[in-house]
Amino acid sequence: MIDSIEIRHYRLPLDPPFRASWDQKPRMSFTTTLVRVCAGELEGVGSGAAMLGFAGHEDLFVGQDPFAIERHVQVLDQLQFHYGRMWPLEIALWDLMGKLSGQPLWKLLGGRSNTVRAYASTGERLPAQFRVKSALRMKGLGFPGIKLRFFSPDVREDIAMVRAVRDAVGAGMKIMVDAHQGWKMPWDTSPAWDVRFARRVADELAELDVFWLEEPLPRQDYRGLAELRRSSKIQIAGGEGNRAWSDYREYLRHGSLDVYQPDAAWGTGLLRARQIAMEVQGEGAMYSPHAWGDGLSLLANMHLFAAVSTAPFMEYPFDPPTWSIERRDFILPVPIYINNGTLTLPNKPGLGVEVDWEALEKYRIETGIME
Repeated sequence: MIDSIEIRHYRLPLDPPFRASWDQKPRMSFTTTLVRVCAGELEGVGSGAAMLGFAGHEDLFVGQDPFAIERHVQVLDQLQFHYGRMWPLEIALWDLMGKLSGQPLWKLLGGRSNTVRAYASTGERLPAQFRVKSALRMKGLGFPGIKLRFFSPDVREDIAMVRAVRDAVGAGMKIMVDAHQGWKMPWDTSPAWDVRFARRVADELAELDVFWLEEPLPRQDYRGLAELRRSSKIQIAGGEGNRAWSDYREYLRHGSLDVYQPDAAWGTGLLRARQIAMEVQGEGAMYSPHAWGDGLSLLANMHLFAAVSTAPFMEYPFDPPTWSIERRDFILPVPIYINNGTLTLPNKPGLGVEVDWEALEKYRIETGIME
């Protein structure tokens, strides 16, 4: 039975700051939240969103069977309706179930494989000449693909950046492009693209052999995305920020996406993400999750991807020096390094890591709200 639930928040100062392509404000720190669920001498751990509103609801889980995951997901979904994202707790429960059963998470979730092929997902606002150098480095490290991100007020500059990277890396490396139109930061009031504009961009990117265009329209424009997908020569990806199961049903009903990207730590939890993956793959689409976050949430998405996905690769956030592996994985005892674009998940129970709580104390803060 579940004995206790504890929520802790941590913040890593970033000097130099990280200038994210989706945020006009430089990131001076990186904040994440860890959820610790204990049953006897074993603990499960999950990470991600700040679990806003959860305090005072521990009694809904304490004393319950950790394996009653359908019940727990129903409660978490109801809590998220009233408060914030609650999925770090669900990941912690899966980690605990793995430890209680002595099985790695990738086996519990489907067991298709324990190998993850990953593409390098960049995020820094960089001029074209520096992004070319970065792309060549990623190619040299063995990544099969790279994600580039739009951020310029003039989309022609972004397209020129993609062209420069394509010319540099050649035809053998996949390029994905994130347009960042699916959601925006609270202070970003700029208008989103419409279907006509997105189609023009997609046509130009198709000429550069881009593998997919991500979030070219607002995340709930199901009809617009479907219209764009029907007329486009390029695959359309999205869904990273949607929380509701019904959103993905609407995408499927309209035929909105070629690539579905639910993030288990941020948007859906592992159980719902697995269900979405099976449905979309049954319709001939790809499941390749969003995984931009801390190392533990990346690891959770990797376990699920390995367990069920038939896609060629998934996201691996990596854009040194300002988004290094060490910064991304500061909550882990050992960072998640990839060899030649591939990671083999361990056979250790659960997520396969044990958090060093004492080592993290120097980063601990009282609130998980991002600065």
